[in-house]
Amino acid sequence: MTEYGRGPGSEPWHPDDPLYGDGGWGGQQAAQQAQQSYGGQPQYHPQQPQQQYGDWGTGEQHGYGDQSYPQYDEYGQQYAPQQPQHQQHQAPQQHQQPQYDQNGWPTGSYPQDPYAGGPQDPYAQQPAPYGGEQSDYYGAPEAYPPPEPPGRRRPEPEREPEPGTDWDPGPDQGEHAFFAGGDDEDGRDGEPDDRRGRGERRGGGDRRGGGKEKKRRSGLACLVVVAVFGGGLAGVSYFGYQFYQDRFGSAPDFAGSGNGEQVTVTIPKGSGGYAIGQVLKKMGVVKSVDAFVAAQAANPDGKNIQDGVYTLQKEMSAASAVELMLSPKSRDNLIIAEGKRNAAVYELIDARLEVEKGTTAKVAETRWKTLGLPGWAVNHPNVKDPLEGFLFPSSYAVAKGQKPEDVLRQMVARATEKYESLDFETKAKSLGLEGPWELVTVASLVQAEGKTHDDFRKMSEVIYNRLKPTNTETNQKLQFDSTFNYLLGQSEIDISESEINSNPDPYNTYTNKGLPPGPIGNPGDDALQAALKPTRDGWMYFVATDGMDKTEFAKTIAEHQRLVDKFNASRGN
Repeated sequence: MTEYGRGPGSEPWHPDDPLYGDGGWGGQQAAQQAQQSYGGQPQYHPQQPQQQYGDWGTGEQHGYGDQSYPQYDEYGQQYAPQQPQHQQHQAPQQHQQPQYDQNGWPTGSYPQDPYAGGPQDPYAQQPAPYGGEQSDYYGAPEAYPPPEPPGRRRPEPEREPEPGTDWDPGPDQGEHAFFAGGDDEDGRDGEPDDRRGRGERRGGGDRRGGGKEKKRRSGLACLVVVAVFGGGLAGVSYFGYQFYQDRFGSAPDFAGSGNGEQVTVTIPKGSGGYAIGQVLKKMGVVKSVDAFVAAQAANPDGKNIQDGVYTLQKEMSAASAVELMLSPKSRDNLIIAEGKRNAAVYELIDARLEVEKGTTAKVAETRWKTLGLPGWAVNHPNVKDPLEGFLFPSSYAVAKGQKPEDVLRQMVARATEKYESLDFETKAKSLGLEGPWELVTVASLVQAEGKTHDDFRKMSEVIYNRLKPTNTETNQKLQFDSTFNYLLGQSEIDISESEINSNPDPYNTYTNKGLPPGPIGNPGDDALQAALKPTRDGWMYFVATDGMDKTEFAKTIAEHQRLVDKFNASRGN
C-alpha cells in the first residue's frame, strides 16, 4: 500500500476516497473512453500505451489551463502515477507543478478540473469550456454529484421536501377542496410550509381572502350538495310513488252519483274504454281514466256502451257513470231501429232537429246524390227512395241546430262502411245476384219477414230458392206481403187476394218475378249476416202461424197448406 492509502492497482477501493470511481489510470481511461464512445457509454480497454494522442496518453491529464492533478489512493494519500511502458510525446509547453500539504491535498489556487463534476455537469461527461460554464442539457438535477477533495467540497444543498398532497387528514378524516368551497390550494391554508408544494413556496405564500372566505365557500358548497341530493331524493320518491300507484295502487275516483250539475257528453264512434274515459275525464264526469276503465271491466255489460250523446253529471264515481251510460235514461241520441223504413226515420230527424215536418224527407228526395251513396247504389229504375237501406240502424248524436243533410250523410256513411266491411261487391255474385244492390234488398226482405233472429237464415234460404230459375212452386215469384205493404206505406196482415192481384206496382212481388226494385227498409247486422249465409235445408215456404211472433217453415206445398190452416185457426177464421 502506498502512502496515499491505495494499493498497487489503478482503481481506488475505499468509498471515502475523493477519487473513488473517477481517479487513477482506469478512471482516466473511463473518462477518455466516455469521450470517445458514442452515447456516453464507456468501453473497457486493457492498460495499453497510447501513442497517437499526445498528452492524452499519459496518466496525467492536462486541461485547458495545462494544469495537471495528482492521483490519490482510497485513503486520500497521493501516490506516484504508473508510468506507461512506451515513449510518450513531449508536451509543447512546460507546466507548473502543483504544491501539496502533508496529507497529500493540493494547496493554493488551482484551475478548474475539466473532468470534475460541477453543478452544470454532475456526471462529468461534458467538460465546461475554459473561463466559463455551460449548462448540461442532459444532466438531471436529481443526479448525485461525484466526490471532490475537501478544499473543493461545497455544502450539500438542503433536500427539498416532497410536495404536499391534496389530502389533509384531520379530525374530520380529511376535507376535500370541493367540500371546502375552493380549489385545492385554498384548502391547504392551514398547512405548514413544509407540507406545501414548491409552487406555493415560489408564490410567496400569499393567501388572500382569509379563513372567513373559506368558511363562506364551504357553507355554500355544502348547501349546494344538500340541495342536489335532496332534489334527487325527492324526484326518486315521487316517481317511485307514481310507479307504485300505477302498478299496485287504486286509481283516483269520485264518490257518489254526481254533484247534481248535468253535462252532455258525446262519445265518438268506435271509442273504446280508454277513449271514453278520456272524454268523461275532460268533461269532469270521472276523476281518472283508469278508474272508469276498471269500472267498465267490472260491469258485466260494460262493453255494451255505444257511441252517441249522453246526459251525465259531474264528479260521478266511475261505477255510477258506467251504470248510467248503460241506462236508456242517459241516452240523448237518435236511435234508428233495425228494419225501420226511411219515411219513419225522416220524421224522427225532424223531431230531433225541431224543424218543420217533412223537411228531412224533402232534402232526401232532392239532394240524395250528394249524400255519399256508393256508385253501385245509384241509377236503379223504379226505386221509390234511393236512400232506402242506407240509413243504417244505430245510435246517432243528433241535436237541435244541425242540418238534416248532415244527419243523413252521417247515416249513409255508416251503412256504406258496413257494406264494404262485409265485401258485398264480391259476395253478391257468389250468391247468384247481380250486385251488392240486390244483396242489400235481400237483407231488407229478411229483416221485414223474419220475426226472430233465429228465423233470419231460413228466411234467407226461402228467398234464394224462390229466385232460382228452376223454381216451379212459385215460378220465381217471392209473394211477400212486406213488399206490398211497402209500396202502400202500411203494415197490414190481412190483405185480400183481389187487392194484391190487381196491383201491378214493381214492388208487388205477387204479380212480379224476382226482387223488388230496391230495399224496403234498413236491415241490421243479423239480417245482413243471414243474407250472406243462408241455410241449405230446402225451405220454400213460411207462415206466421200466430200472426205476430212465431214463424214456421215448410218445404212442400202440402206442408205449407197445413201451416195456413193453423194460421186461420189462430185467428178464428
